[in-house]
Order: sequence, then structure tokens, then C-alpha cells
Amino acid sequence: MLQSPSSCAMGPLFRLWWFIPLMLAVNIEAQQKTSLKINTICLGNVMRVDVGPLGGKLLEVAVATNNSVVVLTPSLASQCGFSVKKETPGNALIYVSLPNCFAQNVDDKIFTTTLHLRVHGNRYAEDELYQVTEACHYTAWASREIVCNHNYMEVSVNRALPHDYTLPKHPVPQSNSKAVNSRRAAEKQPVDAGFRMTTIVFFTPEGEKPMSVANAQESGYGIGNTPSRLVLRSPMMAPETYHQNVAGVTMRVFKTSIIFEKKWLATQIDAAAACPVQEGSVFFNSGIITWYLPRQIDPMITSGHYNLMEVHFGINGQRLDGAEMQARQYSLSLNDLYIVTQIPIGAVGGYYKSHIQHNQYYVSYMIEPMLEMLWTEDSSHEHTRYKVLFHIATHLLPRHLQLVDNTVPAEQTFKMVLGHFALDVVLLNVTFPSEVLSMADCNARGFHIMEHMAVNGSMKVFVLQVPFTDPVVSKQNGDGVVIYSLHMTFGLLVLDSFVPFSHTAQVEAVLQNSVSPSVSGGCDHHNFHIIVKYGTQGFSFQTTVGKRLMTPSLAQHYNYLENGTHFSFTVPFSSPDVAIEAIEESSIRNRLDVVLSSPETNAQIQDFSLVCNFPSGLTVCFPNGTMTALAVKVESVPTLNPRQLTLKDPSCGPVYSNDHYAYFVFAVNSCGTTRKFLPDAMVYENEISLPDELEMQMAPELPEYELQVSCSYDISKSHAVAFNTRQRRSEPFAENSKGQLQIEMRLASDDSYSKFQKIEEYPIAKYLQQPLYFEVQLMKSTNPQVSLQLENCWATQDKDRNSQPRWNLIINSCPNPVDPYQVVFHPVQTDARVHYPSHFKRFEVQMFAFAEGQDDLSSQVFVHCDIVICHTKMQLSGVCGVECSDPKNGPKGQRRDAHDSSHVYVGPLIINK
Repeated sequence: MLQSPSSCAMGPLFRLWWFIPLMLAVNIEAQQKTSLKINTICLGNVMRVDVGPLGGKLLEVAVATNNSVVVLTPSLASQCGFSVKKETPGNALIYVSLPNCFAQNVDDKIFTTTLHLRVHGNRYAEDELYQVTEACHYTAWASREIVCNHNYMEVSVNRALPHDYTLPKHPVPQSNSKAVNSRRAAEKQPVDAGFRMTTIVFFTPEGEKPMSVANAQESGYGIGNTPSRLVLRSPMMAPETYHQNVAGVTMRVFKTSIIFEKKWLATQIDAAAACPVQEGSVFFNSGIITWYLPRQIDPMITSGHYNLMEVHFGINGQRLDGAEMQARQYSLSLNDLYIVTQIPIGAVGGYYKSHIQHNQYYVSYMIEPMLEMLWTEDSSHEHTRYKVLFHIATHLLPRHLQLVDNTVPAEQTFKMVLGHFALDVVLLNVTFPSEVLSMADCNARGFHIMEHMAVNGSMKVFVLQVPFTDPVVSKQNGDGVVIYSLHMTFGLLVLDSFVPFSHTAQVEAVLQNSVSPSVSGGCDHHNFHIIVKYGTQGFSFQTTVGKRLMTPSLAQHYNYLENGTHFSFTVPFSSPDVAIEAIEESSIRNRLDVVLSSPETNAQIQDFSLVCNFPSGLTVCFPNGTMTALAVKVESVPTLNPRQLTLKDPSCGPVYSNDHYAYFVFAVNSCGTTRKFLPDAMVYENEISLPDELEMQMAPELPEYELQVSCSYDISKSHAVAFNTRQRRSEPFAENSKGQLQIEMRLASDDSYSKFQKIEEYPIAKYLQQPLYFEVQLMKSTNPQVSLQLENCWATQDKDRNSQPRWNLIINSCPNPVDPYQVVFHPVQTDARVHYPSHFKRFEVQMFAFAEGQDDLSSQVFVHCDIVICHTKMQLSGVCGVECSDPKNGPKGQRRDAHDSSHVYVGPLIINK
């Protein structure tokens, strides 16, 4: 029996994944759903499906058959008429032969194929599933149709034979006789439903090679019958195919005869195809691709005379008209022997692919032109339609990378352009002599790294701007000039192949030496003396004294004196522009702030502070028993109103007060003054503070202020008593101590930190490109003033925290500064599980960050952390007071000693390479 319509015989199916890795996800944290676009187009006897952009994810192609879905493997694709190719980074083209193995065929006129596409990233990203169903109408079948694709050759012939064929006079051998004898005994017979296909005979230069249909299917050949046609499909590199020189062009050829048998009758259908290969048919010269295809393809022409009726040209299977070809600068010509196509390298319709050899950058240009021919042979009057989807890749073209320096020194910013690159290159980081910065770090520092398309969108460049003032820029003073230089190594990566490479460059800018204005000064017993130098002539600036701008009237008040190179002024220590820092036993410590800034931008040029101790007696004791005391408002109690201060007796207020001090005069036997007797002296004491009634009404808004004043009359001498302000506390304060901490470190499934890996699930397999989300929690604590800090975190290959090698992830509560893939801290918000965010720390690590380039990396990794507990209200040094460049590093507090820290770890994590 002949096979039923639209059926396709194939060998055993193996569920092997066929992934198209079109782009690497460089920013692994971006796992959002891809905005995928899928378009289908019917192109004669093939259909094309355009898929993209994939956004760094992988594409799996499957096809629906009956009530199941079959995942396409490369061998199954070539057997059944499918091919997948990458067009540009992030896009894929799927070609489908209309009479493919899985098509629903209606009378050889309507062919419906259903594809199932799965787009996926790592195991934690949600898969995106798409179903594509398209029905293509095609009725212009030629007697013979041939399709050449990069992975298969397909020939489709009409099964109906001429009516003048006659039955054999003698019976042919039965089907159990040798296949070769069956072929030789076969006569041309009408192939009706009574015939069944039994044997395929392959013709090779070594001779005939008969093969049963079942064996041919197991060898990867696709054999199918439609209502009126026979379809035979061969993998491009099948053993039974061979090379043949046709008019100087090398072509891949297969020739067959298919034997059909019915009782004592046998007949055959011949099927042959020949497809060009790039070697010997494509030439590159002066930036032009020239493709030669023989005008007469001898392996498929049975007679010496034929008539070429049509020739069409296209790109990616789609025909182009003359105007489109001219716009793209394509050319097509015919001579006696060849159809000649010329395409400029870099023309629209192709793309560049990157290659790295010995850290040198190369590109190849990829394009897939199509030639479609229609001819008829004089002897048979049958038409042949011949379609070639021909993938052309140029040889490697060296690209000399250049860093174009567009810096204008007067703008004090390096402006550079690095290029040109193909679209499949990404910039990962930039290494400077002092540090390595990722792209996010560079943009956070104000470097402004951007991508720009160039060369008709087929190439791109990276634009980088670095201010002269950044620490990575070195500065050297020359003879009247300042030389700024910048050394950089760009870390780049080729997507798909994941091959890293680098480019080192140096730029330099010379700027006329300009001296900024500067401030200096000193003190005597009563005044601050300030000198401001103008610097370079024409340098515009303004001066702020304390919190007031230096106006002409203020300058006159401070005895302003001007010289050709500088000006000076004098500020008394009692001026309101002076800040009082502390009151000591016999002096007052004052500070004067002077700021020079730009009048246009208010940017600070210099911030100068001068601190001096001025002798001062705050308390004076008179022999007649009168005491005077001066209560001065200090900077540490900015909300204090000196007018509200009193002695111990609240009715005794200052005789004079303003916003800066209060002056008291009282007798030693009044205002609540106390007396005590010493062996050689009599001491009178009082206290200046805010009244208790006022403190009760206004607390805690009012600051706490206490100043002890006393007079001793043993030697008629008065003493000023120093005071220190102390912060009001409304609750007990715990000193440092040792104790047991219960800390838990867990691995979350994603950055929502809602689901965590269970202990029994370890070891857990992770991929090198996969982010890991860790959470560390202080357990069984309800004190909101306690915070948890990560002191150090690192990865090892062993459970022992001291084992080597070791990859540092967090150092002194900050991401490892030399790690190009730095730790990312995630903020913690209050929710149903998190009552005290300060008890949690969350951070993200890329497995790739500490595994890249490690040839001796084992299959497992453990992540360790040392933890310290801090008090949020104590701002001390160390881990509890650390400030990183990343604002997400958490609260500050009081640091415990490093040997009191707790250690936690997670692992093992199994690495999938």
C-alpha cells in the first residue's frame, strides 16, 4: 500500500533539545517577560517564521502532530523539512517546507503546520510558550520541485505517469528478490493505490546502492507521499550524497530511483537534486561577494536541450523586485554558463558576526540570498522549479578597533568613541589602574556610557565620557599646563559564543594651568584673620563667611583689605558668623567657615574651616559677693534659646540675652546658690539650665543644657567650670557585651524573597550565568534598635570556611571593589514576615562572578558570611559605621568586635557548566 496523504516516514524519535542561543543575558537580574513578536509568511513552497527579539533567552522549536508535540532535533529537522537560523542577535528565522512530515495537507493545495515555541532562560525564569499555526496555499506545483537549504535537499515529483506506458509482457521477480534485480526489472507503470514503495536505489560514483524504505528512514532520509506527489528529502551531508563539478562549480548531489511493487508488477520514479556549496562558487573581491550558480545544472537534466524560463532573486527566501535590488546595490546577470549575483559586503539584508582570535577582533559578514529558477526540458516538456536558500559567510575580516578621542580640554571631560563592533558584542566593564567598574558603576559615577548604531545599523560603537575630576583620571602639572591622562582596558564579550576579549587604550588632554582661588588664615587672642588668594586671573568666585555671603557692607564690617593677588578680612571670635564648638575650662573653642564657590553653578571651589581656642572667663567672682556668669550657645545644641535659661531658682533669669548667649548677675546668697566649706576655702555653686516646668511641657523638643558655675573665696579667685552637653535619653542603653546570636542564612528562589530552598533539597544545581539570592536574618529578636550587618562574605569549594581557593564577595560590609560582577544589595521592606527590616540583609551574587576563568573549579560551592550586630543609634567606626558607594548597604550602628561575629553558610551549590 502507498502511504496515506501527508504522511512522512521517519526513524526513531529521540527527545534531544534543539536550542538556538541567540543572545547572552549580560544583565542577569533582568528576567522580565520578553515582548516577543512572531510573524509568518508563505513563500511559494516554503514558509518562514520570524521570531524575536528573544532578549537573551533560548528558543526551543517543537511541532504538533496528531495529539502530541515533538521537539525538533537537528537530525529530525533535516529529515522532515525544517531549518532554524540566526539572522541578527536576538532574532531567529524558521524555514518550513510545505510538504513537511507534520503538515496537514488538503489536496496538495493547502498545507497547515502548527509550531510550539518555548522561550526560556534559567530554571527560575518563567517559560514563555507560543503556538503558531499557519496555512499556506500553493497550487503552482511544477512537475518537479527542488529546494536546497543549508541542512537538507528536497525533491518533490509528480507521481502521475504518462498514459502511454505499457504493462510488462513477463512478470517481474517478487518483492523478496534482490532489490537491484527489482529495479532492473521495473517498468514505467501508472502508480495507483495498489503499489507500495519497497526500495530506494541510490546512484553514487562507486555504483548503485539499494536500500529498503525502512533502512533509508532510519538513516535520516525523509520519504513521503502526498495525494499526487512523491517527496524525498536528504540531509545535506548524507553518506549517499556526493560532490560533482558542474561548470566549475562544486555541487552536492543525490540521485535515486524509488521502486514500487504490486503483485507481479513493479515500477519506479526517479528523483534527483543538486545543491551548490560555498567553496568554489562564492568569491570575495574589493568588498563584493560574487556568487556563481550554473545556468544548466547537469545532474538534474536528462536531455541536452532545456529552456530557462524564469529567474528570481531574493533574501531570506523572499523575492525582491528590481527597485529593491537597486536600492540595496545588488546585481543579477546571466551569461552562457552562469547566473551571477553580486552583493556588497555589509549591504542591507545581512549582518556581521564577531570572532576573537588571540584577543584580536574579527568579523564575518553573513547573508542568505535566494535564487529561484524555472526551466523545461524539450524531451519531456516537464517543468522544474529550483530554489536555493544559500547561506554565505565571508572569511574573517580584521577590524582594527579604535578609540576616537573627541575631548575638548576646556570642557574638562574626556569624550571617547570606541568601535566599530558587530551587534553581538556587549561592553561588560572598564578596568582603570585603581579599580574595575561595571557599566552600572560607570553610569553611577557619571561616566555616561552609551551605545550608538553606525554603518546603516549593522555596526555599533560605545561612547564614554569621564570627567577630569574623577579619581581614575591622573593629573600631572607641567610647565604652565596640567596634563590629564586616562588609562583604560575595556572588557568586552561576544554573545552566543560567550568569548571575552579586551581592548586597552590611553587618552591624554592638556589644559592651560589654572590656579583655583584658595583660603588660608590664623587667629590671635580675639580674632580670626583670613586671606583669600585670587588664583588665575579671570577666575570668578564668591565668598561665604559662616552662612552669609560676603557683601560690600559685610566686607566693610570685617575690615576688608584688597591687594593685587589677594584680599583679607578680620572676624572677631564673638561674631554671629562664628560657630562655638565647645566651652572649656579657660577658653572657648570657636570655628569660622569660609566657602569659595562658583556664582554660576554654586559648585564649591574650596571649603575652609578654621578652629581656634580663645581665652575667656565665663564666671567672674567679685569680693562683694556678686557673681556673673556667661552661658554661651554651642553648635551641638542648635535649638537652644538662651533667653529661656535660668539659675536654680527659676525666677532668676539673665539680665541680658540674645540668640547666642545669656548673661547672669546674682549675689552668692540668692537664686538657689549653695555653699560648702572646705578646709581652706568657701565655695558657692549654682547651675544654669532650662526650667523643669519648661522641660516637661516641651520635651523632647528642647535640648538638655546644664552649666555649673562656682566661686571660691579662699584666695579671692574665681574659676570657670567646663561643661559638656549630653543627649537626653528616655530609655536604658545597653553596653557592649558577649552573647549567643541565632542567625539564619537562606537561598531564595528569586528576588522577591518569598520562597526559599529547603535543607533537604541541597545540594542544589545552579548555572554559571544564574543569579543567586541570599537572605541573612537575626532570629528571635524584637528590639528595633538592633541591626544586622554583613562583615565579610566569601565563597569556597569546601564547607571549611578557611579552605582555599576563596572568592571574596563582601569585604567590610561593601562589595569587593576588584570584582567586575559585584554583589548587589536588595532593600528590605516591612511585610507580613518582616517585622524589623534592620534584622535582615539581602544580597545577590552571580555564579559567573567568582567562577569565570577558574580551570580548577570543582562541581560545588559554599557561600559563607561573618555577621555582626549593631545598635542603630550609635554612629561609630568599623563595620557598623561603614559607608559604601551603594546606598543600599543598610543602617549604621555600634560595632561589635570582629572576634564576636557569627558565621553562617549556604551550600553545597552544584555548578552546571
